[in-house]
Amino acid sequence: MRVLVTVVAVLWGAGTGLLLPRAAHRFSVGAGKAWSARCPGGHPITGAFGGWVGRARCTDAAAGCGPYGPSPRGVAAMTALVCAALAAATGPRPEAAVWLLAAPVGVLLALVDHRVHRLPDVLTLPLAAATAALLAVAAALPAAAGSWPTALLGGLALGAAYFVLFLVNPAGMGFGDVKLALALGAALGWYGWPVLVLGAFAGLLYGACYGLGLVVLRRAARKSAVALGPFMLAGALTGLLLGAFAVA
Repeated sequence: MRVLVTVVAVLWGAGTGLLLPRAAHRFSVGAGKAWSARCPGGHPITGAFGGWVGRARCTDAAAGCGPYGPSPRGVAAMTALVCAALAAATGPRPEAAVWLLAAPVGVLLALVDHRVHRLPDVLTLPLAAATAALLAVAAALPAAAGSWPTALLGGLALGAAYFVLFLVNPAGMGFGDVKLALALGAALGWYGWPVLVLGAFAGLLYGACYGLGLVVLRRAARKSAVALGPFMLAGALTGLLLGAFAVA
């Protein structure tokens, strides 16, 4: 059964990953700006669901346009890998469905934050609410291996911790990180406080190592801004994998 779940997860991840590049481009704008409605060549973006899903490709060949945004194959491979890892670790337990539904949104957030250092509220806040609600449903099903009350408290705790960090150093951390922490804290808290602490620490450690590497390679200064969202998500993935294996 675990193998079947993993295969389904790979297909789900690859399929949803192919739909993300256009949304990644449209969300990748500076704070306070409207979501992008045009390709880099200035042509209107059209297509399914108001032009929000699918490959980022302009069909105006006469203007010399073509693909733009992140690579569909790369995004599909990344999403499939994340989903496969979560499914393999969690197996056929109810929370696996929650992780697989949240994974594409996490990949999209990582792409946008990496490109423009922004975590859109329209993604982070629904993700937090949906994660908490779906884990409540999962907790009511047989074979669930987590605690919904701890998940709820975990989201509030990690959100509060990041809020304190934001107050201490607003130049080094965006408020979007605080909102993302609500969802990640809920997911990590599902497996208990040790997993929450581990996942949160791993995210900060990954970000610090990346920033230090840039400084060592002289590609950034000590006070250069680093997008923390992708590392928060990577840390949460680490915690979820370890937590799922621990209760297997």
